[in-house]
Amino acid sequence: MHGNLLGPEPTLLPDRAEPQAALEGGDPVEVATRWPDFSEAWAALAERSLAAGEPIAAYAYARTGYHRGLDQLRRSGWKGFGPVPWSHRPNQGFLRALAALATAAKAIDDTEEYERCSKFLADSDPAAPAHLGLI
Repeated sequence: MHGNLLGPEPTLLPDRAEPQAALEGGDPVEVATRWPDFSEAWAALAERSLAAGEPIAAYAYARTGYHRGLDQLRRSGWKGFGPVPWSHRPNQGFLRALAALATAAKAIDDTEEYERCSKFLADSDPAAPAHLGLI
């Protein structure tokens, strides 16, 4: 009734059932090709590149997913600040891309980007870094 008196309401991205279903057990390259605005596919590509020891590729994939996620957040009413809760499943692709960007930045000694992304992730949802292995 009175809203959140301490700050903005959480931003909740819309459900993307079709690309989400395609990604589960599918190839993230195919999903990103078909739905290039689906952050979670880019996050999966970044995570795969990190696991393969390819931080430059991971950085590029993660940055793409991060920027596509920012576009979606803005379309959903986000004003550049405020909660983006991990508990809301559609937000997880953006948050995963942000965490992968932080991890890739750290791997290439881009301390400033690592710190910016880590702070942004914790500001979005204080529980997200633990879910994503950044603590």
